[in-house]
Amino acid sequence: MWQTILTTVFMYDYIIVGQGICGTFLSWNLVKEGKKVLVIDESQPFSSTKVASGVINPVTGRQVVTTWMADDLLPFVLKECHDIGSDIGVMVIFQKNIQSFPPSLQMRQMYDKKIDENNFIQPVPEVTLTKYQQYFNFMYGCIQIDPCYFIDLHTLLKGWRQQLKDKDALLEERFDSSKLTINASSVVYENHTAEKLIFCNGINAYSEPYWSRLPYVMNKGQALVVDIPDLPQDVIYKFGAMTFVPWYDNLWWVGSSYENDFENSLPSEGFRKNTETALKNVLKLPFTICDHIAGIRPATVERRPFVGLHPQKPSIGIFDGMGTKGCSLAPYFAHQLTQHLLHGTPINAEGDVSRFAKVLAR
Repeated sequence: MWQTILTTVFMYDYIIVGQGICGTFLSWNLVKEGKKVLVIDESQPFSSTKVASGVINPVTGRQVVTTWMADDLLPFVLKECHDIGSDIGVMVIFQKNIQSFPPSLQMRQMYDKKIDENNFIQPVPEVTLTKYQQYFNFMYGCIQIDPCYFIDLHTLLKGWRQQLKDKDALLEERFDSSKLTINASSVVYENHTAEKLIFCNGINAYSEPYWSRLPYVMNKGQALVVDIPDLPQDVIYKFGAMTFVPWYDNLWWVGSSYENDFENSLPSEGFRKNTETALKNVLKLPFTICDHIAGIRPATVERRPFVGLHPQKPSIGIFDGMGTKGCSLAPYFAHQLTQHLLHGTPINAEGDVSRFAKVLAR
């Protein structure tokens, strides 16, 4: 007697690989538009998003310049984070201005020069400086960067992940490209079929042959999780390359390194020792190091993201390469990519992956 084995085929509009900040905002945007999505994501405690600081800082570099598109990004990200927070029932974004302590006289002079030129940079009153002398050792005063924001990434990712589970829209497993079949107008992953599949899985995206030729670089970020009970958590403190970010459970995220030359993704003893020494030099308060975290993030050589569909394989796309600016870029470009997928509206040319059409055609 013959036995017929029936395989259930699950139909979706979009399959998204990865639930970091890119996959979270993209899937949320598509669900808002009434689309049926499946997110494939293996829970990883040390993905690049989960070890990121969550800071949105509109000023960058030794030349103290405004970051790319800051005037457009900040109000947009604030609204999007309030909206997704409302959907998952928690606040996920908070204004936390940066108090930047210049590490040298030259840097102080650069800040002073920019006060009249950059609307984000403001002097700090003497009374505030006096207060900070209780907490820190510093020589060249302090400058405030306003507004800056902190996204509680742990709460955001956990909250949206639960929403995906409730919608039966999450496949908790490592993505296996051998299970993927790409057709002209659809994709099939095992028994899951969709119109398109979008890679939002960080460094793993570039192991796929479709994206391996993109001009990306890997960099490693590290931070210490520190308990500093007597340090007020109303702002972010910055001392050169070292930043104190109020984190979850009343702890502090202290980092970060930006390493292009590294052997592995593990926390390094050298970073821990150097950062601990810097903490002792800067802080007047007692502190305890609770954890040491590290992650590898992909960035583009030109410091612009990869967003859009493959020029030769339009049933797959990519949303990646945010580098250290994921918290500000991901919400904005998730919206742009969603509108492009649904309505054909253009993606910002500087972020559209089609700018590498010739590279991807090889």
